[in-house]
Amino acid sequence: MGATEASKDGDRRIGRRALLIGGAAAAVGTGVLARDELARLWWRTPGVEKPRVEGAVDYRGAKWVAASDANWRRADRPDDYAIDMVIIHVTQGSFASAVKAFQDPGHQAAAHYIVGQDGRVTQMIRELDVAYHAGNRDYNERSVGIEHEGFVDRPEDFTAAMYESSARLTARICARYDIPVDREHIIGHVEVPGTDHTDPGEHWDWDRYMKLVRKARTAVV
Repeated sequence: MGATEASKDGDRRIGRRALLIGGAAAAVGTGVLARDELARLWWRTPGVEKPRVEGAVDYRGAKWVAASDANWRRADRPDDYAIDMVIIHVTQGSFASAVKAFQDPGHQAAAHYIVGQDGRVTQMIRELDVAYHAGNRDYNERSVGIEHEGFVDRPEDFTAAMYESSARLTARICARYDIPVDREHIIGHVEVPGTDHTDPGEHWDWDRYMKLVRKARTAVV
C-alpha cells in the first residue's frame, strides 16, 4: 500500500506516448507492434466501454465498496492485458483506514481487494480494470492486488482466518485466469521491480499461505 502508485503507473488518459503510438501505427500499417498497442488503447475511444453491472463483484462472498476512480483506470482485462499474477500487500493500518484511503482520490493508489483479520473480503476495483497498487505500470496491468489488514512488523496480525480467506480468494483468481500456483506468479509487493515497499514483510508465512492456496485451488471446479 502506498500513496504514489498512480504517478508510477503512468497514463490515465491519452497522452503524448499514445499519440506517438498512433502515428507509428499509421506509418507501419499492419505492423504487429502497432496492432498490439492500438488494441490496448481501444477502451479509451469515446463511447466504447465493456458492459458492467453496478456493485457486481468478481469473487462470491466479497462486499463491494467502490474505490475512487482516480485510483484505477478502466480496462478490459484479460482481453487487453493478460492477467498472470497476484500481488500480496499489507495495509499498514486497519481495514477501515484502507477502505477510506482507497476512496480518497488524493491517495493515488488502491488494490482490487482487502482481506480483514476476521477473513472478510471487500472488493473495491473490478478485476477487469487496472488498479494502481504495485508501483509499476507493467505489473499493475498484469496483476490482481490483494491488501491484508495489519502491520508488517506484527506477526499476530496475520490470523488464521485471514490466511484461509485470502488463500481461497487467490485460488479463485488463479483458476479464473489459469495462473500457476507458485511463487513466480503469487508474489509480495516487495518483489515488484522498482518498488520501495517492504510488504508483506518477513512475518508473512509464505509456506503456510502457498499450501493453503494449493489446497483451495484443487477444490475449485
